[in-house]
Amino acid sequence: MSRIGKAPITLPAKVQITVNGNEVTVKGPKGQLSTAFHPEMSFNEDNGVLTVVRPSDERKHRELHGLTRALLNNMVTGVSTGFRKTLVVEGVGYRAELQGKNLMMFLGYSHPIEVTPPEGISFGVEDRGRLVMVDGIDRQLVGQVTANIRGLRPPEPYKGKGIRYDDEVIRRKAGKAGKGK
Repeated sequence: MSRIGKAPITLPAKVQITVNGNEVTVKGPKGQLSTAFHPEMSFNEDNGVLTVVRPSDERKHRELHGLTRALLNNMVTGVSTGFRKTLVVEGVGYRAELQGKNLMMFLGYSHPIEVTPPEGISFGVEDRGRLVMVDGIDRQLVGQVTANIRGLRPPEPYKGKGIRYDDEVIRRKAGKAGKGK
C-alpha cells in the first residue's frame, strides 16, 4: 500500500471540506480551493480526519492513491496556512520594487520588467529590493509564478548574478585561467 496515500489528512478546526462525486472543495480562513479528482478515487471523512480510498491494488490505482492524497493535503494546507516561496535577487543594480500589486524587476536590461500577479497570488519585497516573496493558497500556482520570475534572469555560475531561490546553491565556476600565449 502507498505510504503517502494511506496517511490520513488531519483537518484544522477552521477548514471545511465538501465532496461532490469526484469534485472536492476545501474552504478555510485564507480562501477556497476546488479540484476534480479521478472518479475512481473515493474519500472518507471521520471526526476531522480525511482518508483517500482506492478501489483496487492495480498499478494505476496505486499511482493515483498517493497523488490524490498529496494534492488534497496541499489544498488543506493552502487554505489554512498558505504557501510562500522566496527569491533572492543578486547583482549590481538588480532589484525589485512593488508598484501597487505589480512587481517591477530591474535586472540589467534596458527596461524594467513588470510582473502582474495572477488571481490568488501576492508579492512582497524586503531588504531594499533583494528579497521577493510570492504568497498564495495554491501550491502549484505559487511554484509556477516563482519559476517564471526566476526565468527572467536565471543565476549564472561565474559571478552568481541573477535571481535564485533562497535555498538554492549556485555552483560557482572559475573564470579564465590566465594569460594565454
